[in-house]
Amino acid sequence: MSLRVRFAPSPTGYLHVGGARTALFNWLLARRAAGTFILRVEDTDADRSSEEMVQAILDGMEWLGLDWDEGPHFQSRGLDRHRADVSALVGSGAAYFDFTSPDELARLRTDDPDRALRFPREAADAVGADDAAKRSAAGEPHAVRFRVPDGETRWDDRVHGAMRFQNADLEDFVLLRTDGTPTYNLAVASDDAEQEISLVIRGDDHISNTPKQILIHEALGRSAPEYAHVPMILGPDGKRLSKRHGATAVGDYSAEGILSDAMVNFLALLGWSPGTDEEVMTREQLVERFSIDRVLKKSAVFDPTKLLWLNGQHLSRTPPEELVERVLVEMGELEAIARRESEANPEWFLGLLNLLKSRARRTVDLAEQARVYIVDTIDYDQDAITKHWKKDPQAVTVRMEALRERFSDVAWREEPLESELRALAEELKVGAGKLIHPLRVAVTGQAVSPGIFEVLVFMGRERTLTRLDRALNRLMTMAPRDEP
Repeated sequence: MSLRVRFAPSPTGYLHVGGARTALFNWLLARRAAGTFILRVEDTDADRSSEEMVQAILDGMEWLGLDWDEGPHFQSRGLDRHRADVSALVGSGAAYFDFTSPDELARLRTDDPDRALRFPREAADAVGADDAAKRSAAGEPHAVRFRVPDGETRWDDRVHGAMRFQNADLEDFVLLRTDGTPTYNLAVASDDAEQEISLVIRGDDHISNTPKQILIHEALGRSAPEYAHVPMILGPDGKRLSKRHGATAVGDYSAEGILSDAMVNFLALLGWSPGTDEEVMTREQLVERFSIDRVLKKSAVFDPTKLLWLNGQHLSRTPPEELVERVLVEMGELEAIARRESEANPEWFLGLLNLLKSRARRTVDLAEQARVYIVDTIDYDQDAITKHWKKDPQAVTVRMEALRERFSDVAWREEPLESELRALAEELKVGAGKLIHPLRVAVTGQAVSPGIFEVLVFMGRERTLTRLDRALNRLMTMAPRDEP
């Protein structure tokens, strides 16, 4: 039988990091094994599910590039099948009607504290099968419970190994609520059988559900799928990842300038190891190397710093052509101006992105750095001014004036620009850095940038000279005035 896996989110919230990681593991395994990846939306909680959340989940999957082969299937559309499975279980004696009211159940458990976690099955059995059927047919409200057999339930978990649950520790759990809707475990077992799921990959928090689902499969005469329970994701503080740790919906990371390839790479390493020290991997490499056997048992830690580092690595390796549209949009109020610049001189804009992307961690950082080359005026970083201008503004002024004169008619290429600057440094008997650092502040407003001569070429002669003039005006206000 070919591999069939599924991702089954509940549309009661956005696609969060844990769910995205589970979806990715299923997708990677399906792609490596030429299997089938099924998307199933578990929307039976009508009060909390919404079309908005369904769309948010689909958008998140599409952003991550996790294409599905079947679906999305909606669990709510399988209600008739769910009820048919419950009827079969009742017919075989594996399940029974429960007419116990909530108040009566609370009283029974109060009277017998030892039964606090166990449903008093004998109360339901005392009704008798025939009477129960008649009361059910008459429309008397009731639930349907699974009759947990004696013994134990075992499975060989693909991550944790041999697992064993004592059935005595399981209550006769509800299959069908009094309103006729199926419970989670019944619906999941029914859907997994209908969709011929061969391996269920999901989080550790579902381990307690697994023996119940296996028992349902067995009672219906079906083979249960294999199971692989992957480790939970913790925040940097060691607690379960939540909103207090920052963005948890994957769509939020896109808005923050994270590339989908980087997020996929990052998620894959949360609880899985390729068996080497390599960390930066493409989707193709992840598909080739992914294996359930290398999924770790211990919880993974979400490290935002590592995500930014990985994103920077992927950003530096991304062809500039693939970044243009995203960077333009992230220019904000400068988008129209930047778009005109890009359309008028596309090679220049691609070269600019290529120059800047190796120093950026996020696409929003790349857009912010690119702004400097497009706007007419820039803001000066105060620390940069303090470090490179304020110590001796008179000397800096003299050097920038001389440099501006040299740059006014030099060929505007890296080699001539560098030659002129270094020749001037020799004439002034100062190191080249005494010119380069103040110049960088003058044309970019920052203390750091890509190579200054590359910056000048992309800035262009006119914009560079204009900024030198503005810098000289600023420097003159800083220089001490002679006494009259």
